[in-house]
Amino acid sequence: MTDIATFLEVGGPVAALGGGAAYARAKHPAVYWSAVGLPVSTARLLGSYASVMEACGLTVAPSRLRVLAVKATTNREIRPVPPRRGIIRPTTTGLRIRLRLAPGQEPADVAASAERLRHAWGVHAVYVTTVKPGVVELRLVGYDVLRRVRMPRKADSGHLRIPVALREDATPFVRDYRAMPHQLTLGATLSGKSMYLRHLITGLAPRSVALVGIDCKRGVELAPFASRLSALATDPEQAAELLPVLVKEMEDRYDLIKARQGIAPDIPDEEITSDIWGLPERERPTPIVLFVDEVAELFLVATRKDEERRDEMVTQLIRLAQLGRAAGIYLEVCGQRFGAELGKGATMLRAQLTGRVCHRVNDEASAKMALGDIAPEAVMAACAIAPERPGLAVAGDTSGGWSRIRTPYLSLGDAAEICRDSAHLVPDLPALKPFRPHVPVRPIEAPAPQVQPRPITD
Repeated sequence: MTDIATFLEVGGPVAALGGGAAYARAKHPAVYWSAVGLPVSTARLLGSYASVMEACGLTVAPSRLRVLAVKATTNREIRPVPPRRGIIRPTTTGLRIRLRLAPGQEPADVAASAERLRHAWGVHAVYVTTVKPGVVELRLVGYDVLRRVRMPRKADSGHLRIPVALREDATPFVRDYRAMPHQLTLGATLSGKSMYLRHLITGLAPRSVALVGIDCKRGVELAPFASRLSALATDPEQAAELLPVLVKEMEDRYDLIKARQGIAPDIPDEEITSDIWGLPERERPTPIVLFVDEVAELFLVATRKDEERRDEMVTQLIRLAQLGRAAGIYLEVCGQRFGAELGKGATMLRAQLTGRVCHRVNDEASAKMALGDIAPEAVMAACAIAPERPGLAVAGDTSGGWSRIRTPYLSLGDAAEICRDSAHLVPDLPALKPFRPHVPVRPIEAPAPQVQPRPITD
């Protein structure tokens, strides 16, 4: 009986502690990482750094001076030298450590061993980035940050820099319109494409920018944000009227830039510009972001008359994609499929869309349409997205780089409320006034009657 009582006294708290750790790891991975994972992984890294580097082939022969010093002072065995390690910097999602590469090493050598380092140090993933020549940074992620997305509190944002998702290495995915003016976003039904669009619109709503929408699904996707939109077309007929106006606006802005380029002898060199961002702030036109939802609806035709209208709209979209950047007009093109089968001009338009975001798609051909021409190895990653993870996507660009991202949940009501609160920021663009969507006035709820308590009397 004494042994049983002792076991219960000792084993009970241990079992409770183990159960609590298992629960935290499953339900609250960030808490588990801070309490358990971080100290354990740090101890593993410090205790096995040299041996792990040697096993991964990341060590080099010591210099002659080091060999002579070791032989003169000790009788130790002369071992290969690993990369010089910097200070370990813990984060809320993992660890960061910088390595100074030895002569003859390159960042690709470390990146090739990332999977081995992950297993050796017991973390979820290891990512390698180049800081400067000869220095790389290892970002160790302690758990799957895409399972339950929580955006960092401090994200690199700006006028046209919108943090919209979280990368798999726990850094924010920022949509930078000045660096990547046009983007193509593909995804099947319920893949999270609409959620991505909500984050873009709500991120741009508080900024000085004009938002224009083309939603040929009768406006069901963009109509909730009508209070912040400068123009909205809900069918191909309205889109055919709106696009020429945007092209004319673009041409007027080029005339403004050209007038500024009337180089007089007294104009300083720094005031000569080729886009609107070089203009003085008081003369600079408001940037315009055009959202095109279900772009395939603009290509589908039923009659010869529709075909002529389609060709005109596609031509105008291509012109906006080719020339709009300097005029401050940016495109966000969304759809389920986008390829040559849509008709003339589809591949030409796609070639102008620098950024690519591919959510879950129904077939491999759709993933190839989005990523095959810029990052072929990302196609299989897009095809492996599970339906149980809406919002998960693969983001790439024309540089060939790609990464997995996931947008956090944002309800339609909260997104519409943000747009209503920013309705006073809709810029005054006379050319777009005929297309300004009608916003019904919200009824004012009558205040509930307040019953006055009866006075207390003697």
